[in-house]
Amino acid sequence: MKLSRTVSYALQATLHLAQLNSGEPVPSSRLASEGRMPERFLLQILRTLVAHQILSSTRGVEGGYVLGRSAERISLLEIVEAIDGPIVPSLPSAEGLPGKTRQKLEAVLAEVADRTRLQLGAISLAALLPERPAATSERASFGTQRIADSARRIAVRGPQSRSAEPLAVTAKTI
Repeated sequence: MKLSRTVSYALQATLHLAQLNSGEPVPSSRLASEGRMPERFLLQILRTLVAHQILSSTRGVEGGYVLGRSAERISLLEIVEAIDGPIVPSLPSAEGLPGKTRQKLEAVLAEVADRTRLQLGAISLAALLPERPAATSERASFGTQRIADSARRIAVRGPQSRSAEPLAVTAKTI
């Protein structure tokens, strides 16, 4: 599974807010600079996450973003689908395949999509946080590497086949 850059930024921002866990609004400029993300692009992502009630926003000088609910109650599935839409099987071009083959392929892809949704739905933001509080210097360098490392540890099992190897979930390198 390949995560889009937009999803990667959304995960970075939400994980950063979950790790801070201060309850104080964090300005988008701080999220952008600490996560090394373009602020204009991040603002669009943050608005989407607010619209999906994953984040809450506060206006004004002391304004910013906080998690809309506890990190234990926000799943990776919610973030991925808020940004990229529902995870559904997609076979854009297979007209050249025989009907039965195409049906079997569509059934396998539907099973993979279902399993992916179940796996991502079972993983909360809290599960990806370090077990002990991070040092200040570590928080300052919070970014793509932490997301990529966490995502690599998540395995999504595909349909049962001769090869029982899991499909690795990886973050797109930024």
